[in-house]
Amino acid sequence: MFGIAWGIVSIVLMVAAGEGLRKGQEEQARNLGKDVMIVFHGRTSLQAGGTHAGRVVHWEDQDVPVVQAESPDCEYAIPELEQDTVRVHSNFNNAAFTVTGSYPPFGYIRSLDVGAGRFYDWDDMREQRRVAFLGSDAAKQLFPGRNPVGDTIYLNDFPYTVIGVMAKKKQDSSYDGWDVNKVFLPFAAMRRDFPDKPPGTDTTFDQLLVTPKSVDQHTACKREVRTALARMHRYDPADKEACPIWDTVQEAQAFKTMTDGMKFFLGAVGIVTLLLGGIGVMNVMLVAVRERTREIGVRKAIGAPAGTILRQFFIEALIIALLSGGIGLGVAFGFCALVNLLPMPDFFAGLIPSWSSGLIAAGLLGAIAVGAALYPARRAASIDPIEALRYEAGG
Repeated sequence: MFGIAWGIVSIVLMVAAGEGLRKGQEEQARNLGKDVMIVFHGRTSLQAGGTHAGRVVHWEDQDVPVVQAESPDCEYAIPELEQDTVRVHSNFNNAAFTVTGSYPPFGYIRSLDVGAGRFYDWDDMREQRRVAFLGSDAAKQLFPGRNPVGDTIYLNDFPYTVIGVMAKKKQDSSYDGWDVNKVFLPFAAMRRDFPDKPPGTDTTFDQLLVTPKSVDQHTACKREVRTALARMHRYDPADKEACPIWDTVQEAQAFKTMTDGMKFFLGAVGIVTLLLGGIGVMNVMLVAVRERTREIGVRKAIGAPAGTILRQFFIEALIIALLSGGIGLGVAFGFCALVNLLPMPDFFAGLIPSWSSGLIAAGLLGAIAVGAALYPARRAASIDPIEALRYEAGG
């Protein structure tokens, strides 16, 4: 009985732990960006078009519309320009933050949820307005105990109006620092006031952010981006050193494959435990048949058909197995609920039991229960009544 209950608990808890890990990592990846690919500029490693290897490549403003036009499988292709040497202060405090500029879809792509005010829009871009969206920790440091929306910050003495503050965000990966400690500007204002540092020029930027129209299109999107950039900058499209890409979609798929494998392995361990529990039930029922041999003999001697004996022992074994399974399911789901009341690390979403794993466990339990009950029941039904009456328990 304990073996079956423990097998059910094992299957549900192991699958729940794997699902919690997967969802936790999925949420962390989403906090970095929604299916985003970060396209960095690099140095060529292959000769192409008469140019030598080792040439430094820089992305330029004119690349953006071309990449967007030549990449039909990509939803967005937007530039990002950053500076980490800008002096930032308000009338209340000063700090050192990374200042980054991009297009309005940047807020959506990078999961910058608005906590107060708004994110910059295309009107801000077109009019090159000096407006700023603050990370949550940056806002607290520059405006301690105050609402910064509508107030002014100074970036290298350029006045910028704060139009919004980011909601608190948990983040365990980044390519340029935590978003909560950044100041976000419209690309046009960033380009005018804080152009790229040498060896860049006033038309180059740091990286290109690309998202596919769907996860299934991400491989085609990446290939189209590489091809377009290689043509414009005259390097081999197969040269990954010239165009290194951090592909969060591919990372998420690899992690999902790993967690799925882990869930299958842990589930298999639980199934083996369940099978061993079923064998335990079978042994218990065989002992019961042996101890009740005389009772079976008396019942058969007074006319009880073999089918009745078979049905009695089959139902008894089935009740034991199903009761054990029900207890196991209750314990497993209850334990998951209790554990989920505790604070969880960012990478783990808790124990997430799924009804599918519960139903699979219940189906396996039913099959094992039938198998565990059938053999002892047939053994009881096949006992010869004369031999059974002669049998002495313990003899």
